[in-house]
Parts: sequence; structure tokens; C-alpha cells
Amino acid sequence: MIRAALIAFALFALKGAPAGAAECRNLTFDGSSYTICEVDMDRDDLRLFLNDDAGAPYGFFGSLDEALKAEGLRLGFAMNAGMYHEDRSPVGHYVEEGVETRGVISNPGPGNFGLLPNGVFCLREGRADVIETKRYLEKKPDCRFATQSGPMLVIDGALHPRFLPDSTSRYIRNGVGTSADGKRAVFAISNDIVTFHEFGRLFRDELKMPNALYFDGNISRLRAPNLRRSGAGFTMLGPIIGVVTPSK
Repeated sequence: MIRAALIAFALFALKGAPAGAAECRNLTFDGSSYTICEVDMDRDDLRLFLNDDAGAPYGFFGSLDEALKAEGLRLGFAMNAGMYHEDRSPVGHYVEEGVETRGVISNPGPGNFGLLPNGVFCLREGRADVIETKRYLEKKPDCRFATQSGPMLVIDGALHPRFLPDSTSRYIRNGVGTSADGKRAVFAISNDIVTFHEFGRLFRDELKMPNALYFDGNISRLRAPNLRRSGAGFTMLGPIIGVVTPSK
């Protein structure tokens, strides 16, 4: 009976994590728990999503998954991907399928987004990059998808200069880091409340990401089918990043 249960669980896990989907796992770093999802840009189909065909925000991972089913697709790993206004429109730069709907914001401002340096997560053919905003404006990369957020967590191997080791500001936080060659995008969400300094060190010291970008805090959510984590919630999200796979 135990063996049969184990087989059934394994089949469920395989069904929930189709081949070619980003792999998610749990880890503990410096006493805090995190869930990490790694995307292989040579293998996985990673995209950004905001609004449906009627112009309304998807808002929820489940709503996006249902819309993808009509195209013979399904949503694998997914995460909220940047700060947004009350109407769910992005606070910063946003590009979807090559179409820019919000320009780059390069000036300092209130809140975490305006805590410069901030950055842009850019998806191009076969690569993903976290790029500091001023550098992004200089390089003008041709991104198929892009979302701006802030602050940067790691900039060329260094933590954001405003992060304090003794900070008392603790939240559930999520973000993304990219490898130097652009072939790996590693997403993380904390399962415990953590500081910016702790979260940045996760990307720099544990995940070895030279550049990493903060997405959001407090409302951070993750869909990880292979961990049986749906990411369901009552609050609608703005931009969503996720891996798309064939439904069969």
C-alpha cells in the first residue's frame, strides 16, 4: 500500500511538472526558507503576461492558465513580476511580445521602486538579463518581454548600496537573478519574512547571480506545480512571469 501511494504521488508530481518546465525547489539560507525556480533559456518558454484579449488584467495564475488552455498551452511555474498601480498597470517599463506599453522610468522616486539603482528584466531570444536601468537606456536592448522594478538586489556582484545588515524591515519578498551568459534565470521567493540585505545575499552568495532584481514584497506569490503550490490568493496581481508548456 505504501509503495502504491508513493507511485501515485510520483505520477501526480510528474503530471504537475511537464517536461521542459522550470524546476522549483526549497532551500534554507542563513536560517531562512526560500523557494527557488530555475529557468533554462535554451529549453523553457518564459513569457510575461498582463492583460487578456479584452484588455482586462489576468490578475490570477488560474485565470491565465485557463486562457492558455484555449491555445493548447498550460502555465507551469509563475510569479508576480513587478510593481503595479491600483488598476494593475505596471509602475515602470513594460514590454510584451515586442510591444512597449510603458516607458522606462529613470528618476528616483518614493517607495522601493524609486530606490535607485533599479533595473529591468529583459527577455530576448535564448537569453534573460537583469540590467540596471541607466545601462538599459544606454544599451537599448531589443527585448521581446521586459518589466522594470526596483531596487536592484545585486549589481555586478555587489549588493545594493542602500541595503543595511541591521535593517528591521522584513517582508515576504520575491525577485529574479540572471547568469552572466544569460542562459539561466533564477527566481526566488522567501517563505519567511526577510530584509533586503538577506534577500540580496541569497542571490549573490548562495545562487551566485551577478545581477538580481527585486520584484515585490508582502503580496509576493508563486505558482510551482511540481511542489503542489498554486499561488492562489484574493488580491489581483499586475504583471505575471511564467513558463508556458504544451497542454499535452
